[in-house]
Amino acid sequence: MTGWRRSSSPRPSRTRPSRTVRIRAVCMTTAVAAVGASLVTGCGVLPGATGGSREPVTVMTFAPEETPVTNMPGMPAMAKAYARWSEAQGGIDGHELRVITCNEQNTSTGAANCARRAVKEGVVAVVGSYSQHGDAFMPPLEAAGIPFIGGYGISEEEFTSYLSYPVNGGQAALLAGNGKQLANVCQRVSLVRPNSLAGDEMPVLLNSGLAEDSQRRSTDILAAEDATDYTAQAEQARRKAGARSGFGTGSDDRPGCVTAALGDRTETFVDSFRRLPEDSRKVRISSVMGSVGQPLIDRTGGRKGPLEGAYITGWYPTAGDARWEEMQKMIRTYAFGDNDIDPADAGVQTTWIAYTVLKTVIRSIHDDRINPRKVSRALDDGVRVSTDGLTPVLRWKFEDMLGTPDFPRVVNRAVTFQVVCDGRLVAQKPGFVDVSKTLSSSTTAS
Repeated sequence: MTGWRRSSSPRPSRTRPSRTVRIRAVCMTTAVAAVGASLVTGCGVLPGATGGSREPVTVMTFAPEETPVTNMPGMPAMAKAYARWSEAQGGIDGHELRVITCNEQNTSTGAANCARRAVKEGVVAVVGSYSQHGDAFMPPLEAAGIPFIGGYGISEEEFTSYLSYPVNGGQAALLAGNGKQLANVCQRVSLVRPNSLAGDEMPVLLNSGLAEDSQRRSTDILAAEDATDYTAQAEQARRKAGARSGFGTGSDDRPGCVTAALGDRTETFVDSFRRLPEDSRKVRISSVMGSVGQPLIDRTGGRKGPLEGAYITGWYPTAGDARWEEMQKMIRTYAFGDNDIDPADAGVQTTWIAYTVLKTVIRSIHDDRINPRKVSRALDDGVRVSTDGLTPVLRWKFEDMLGTPDFPRVVNRAVTFQVVCDGRLVAQKPGFVDVSKTLSSSTTAS
């Protein structure tokens, strides 16, 4: 959850007047030699199919791995599995799909190195990647004209760069949606968030969602990003949000809610929270996808753990939804049991959707040779991407974009409301919730 930030005004370099505003590798024996010859520090290459007479298409997926804080190994692992799946299908419109992966290392230097590697390798796009260092990876990609398709939504540049094509509303949409989700179900709300520039934006977004259905504001509780214990913050959050039976006007019996948005450190917070001495306060934990997911729910005790009953805002349908079946079948068949790929992980899901965009774009071009300019032109000209209901139909024409100063490139303003029931994430309400108004309100409020 850390790393999202925005500036008070868009960067001039992000505008181009002439444009419309626009597994762990497990390689088959026959591919070992080719892959080994292409390895570089932090990167690997996985070839796809022969692809007939058409030229191969090379893309990159990067994400942090084996770092002390944030790790998203499922995203490059998913990209490699997708390449094998594509190979079995004869490529994409006759093109061999070649996937380069790169360890972004959760550093600005690592992100820039991956972007420069992408330029050197002549990729047509960077697809389904994670980095909070958009100011490091976007300039090299922009200079080479390489589009960035379906990032995780953690950096400002993903929503401002003319060469970025986001598939979700990022962390901003999740916080805004979480406020809407909690407005009618919680008496009071405490927000535990990083004490950072990125964290400073979170109360504005959460409060914008709360304000749509109530006049309440959350209590803002700051926490160190790298702490190993959050007992003090957990106690303060519970005390401020704590609801008692009959609290407030009339016989309001709703619980208090504590939204923990600490990314990977949310698990540490949950552990501190459940160690607090019991008292009479009725408090539920709430959070957003990326800070809390099914793996964390399982690790903390499932239906007997502190996350039972938690309200969670996500981008996509729950992992048990039938619309994920094609992705899950691909994982079962082509991931070769790679434990890095969890179908319930939001990063894995985002990578699947991003590659769905790539496949649709390549098929729409229908050319023997694919290059970055053709990919970005197809996206700018309005190619429509169906994700079989995992998101609304995606399109990146000017009229499809949110257009606010802070989030001009957002085209998917939908979130989902989920709840933990019997240890499983299930839909709290069917369908998507549009947070366009909430995001616009947060811009005005800030």
